[in-house]
Amino acid sequence: MFTGLVQAIGRLERSPAGVRVRTDLGPLALGDSVAVDGVCLTVADLLADGFRADVSEETLGRSTLAERAASGGRVNLEPALRLSDRLGGHLVSGHVDGLGEITAIERQPGSWRLEVAWQEPAYGRYVCEKASVALDGISLTVAGCEPDGSHFWIAVIPTTWSGTTLAGRRVGDRVNLEADLLAKYTERLLRPAATSPQATLSSAWLAEHGWG
Repeated sequence: MFTGLVQAIGRLERSPAGVRVRTDLGPLALGDSVAVDGVCLTVADLLADGFRADVSEETLGRSTLAERAASGGRVNLEPALRLSDRLGGHLVSGHVDGLGEITAIERQPGSWRLEVAWQEPAYGRYVCEKASVALDGISLTVAGCEPDGSHFWIAVIPTTWSGTTLAGRRVGDRVNLEADLLAKYTERLLRPAATSPQATLSSAWLAEHGWG
């Protein structure tokens, strides 16, 4: 589990059995989990200048890791959360839901406005104003969105802009997106109300199913 608060920036390269991350993130041990641009990877080998991790075809297909590694791209890094740590961002699992595309970047007096569209619009149902979203492993707050959530925008403060890879992103770039974990669990728990013709989502239905 992660918080979405980036602690270092590294360089990603392909290796015969996965990817290699060049970084000065700090002490790591074999088996440690590290979020690499929002993707939870396991340290398989320790290297003098970073670590190597195995990556499945599923992960390569659902994230931008393959294209980042092919170009030696910069990636956001965060080690796994300790139970004693502060939760400064939001709960991030490191399991990317899908890809997004940056559709606009606008410099404003005290921030940057970043507009993003889900590649699969159906994931927009997890997005609403002031909700949390992880973009390339960065915990961000949704400033606004279209009614279906498929297109949303974020106000990025200077500290986040300069302390992550966002400053190097351009319009048209693809990014890894993970929707709010709590939204997905809530949907799962409330699904009977949405799928049953007889069920109506009401105060009475919530109380009957333990939501009182």
